[in-house]
Amino acid sequence: MSATPTIFDDEFLKKLEYLNIISKRLFAGQFKAERRARKRGTGLEFADYRAYVSGDDFRHLDWKAYLRLNRLILKLFEEEEDLPIYFFVDVSQSMNFGEPSKLDYAKRVAAALCYIGLANLDRINIIAYADKVRDELPPQRGKGRIFKVFRFLSEVTSGGATNARDSFRTYCTSTRRRGLAVVISDFFDGSGFEPALDILRHFRHDIFVVHIASHEEIEPHLRGELLLVDSESNQAREITITPALMAAYHAEYTKFCEQLEAYCWKYQLGYVRTATDFPFEELILKVFRQGRFVK
Repeated sequence: MSATPTIFDDEFLKKLEYLNIISKRLFAGQFKAERRARKRGTGLEFADYRAYVSGDDFRHLDWKAYLRLNRLILKLFEEEEDLPIYFFVDVSQSMNFGEPSKLDYAKRVAAALCYIGLANLDRINIIAYADKVRDELPPQRGKGRIFKVFRFLSEVTSGGATNARDSFRTYCTSTRRRGLAVVISDFFDGSGFEPALDILRHFRHDIFVVHIASHEEIEPHLRGELLLVDSESNQAREITITPALMAAYHAEYTKFCEQLEAYCWKYQLGYVRTATDFPFEELILKVFRQGRFVK
């Protein structure tokens, strides 16, 4: 099911501007230093020396060192640069579930966070993935690019199984700068969530996990004799719903959520969990309060 234009209507735009104003008032740049990378360059802060080689900029030679040592020594400086933000949006078939669907909710969350990033002059990238990288919005910068974001997200459709590990590996092994990776998903993956997040950690990205569930998954109202079909693998199973079975389901689902949260806690990753009936603007404020997104 594709997103309808109404998920990015005028009311949505008003909420985005409200969130942008709130983010500036609440955080006032206090997290900026946490989201900047340093590289050796020609900035203002001295870092180190190295021997001069042909082609280097002679303006950075240390002439005092030359007079003392009779050697050409080059000064190196630290240069700050903004980190890009990568939004990994799960578009697998399992995301097309619930009312509203998890995918529509994920699109709203991604659009809202993109808007804040663009308003802060960050470079944002959106990667739609399922069994592989399905589509990508190349780097965007500037508040006016939000309509490209809307168009891209509106055209993304759900389908296929989930293989986040291979999707992330394919994307990250291309030449990508280290940045903030925001993963928006239900994390229903046959290979588990750990291998996928391990890939992002291996490439030294800062990571923020947005775990989305539908109310129908959290509190399923099922009873009697049913044929359940996996939306991604199409495997079917006949079951009889009993109170004991529902209790076992609740226990397993709670365990799954707790394991994901514990993984994020262990590796100091950002983490929020939400149901699709929770107001998305309240979720964005929860993201802000963790202090990893707003600079």
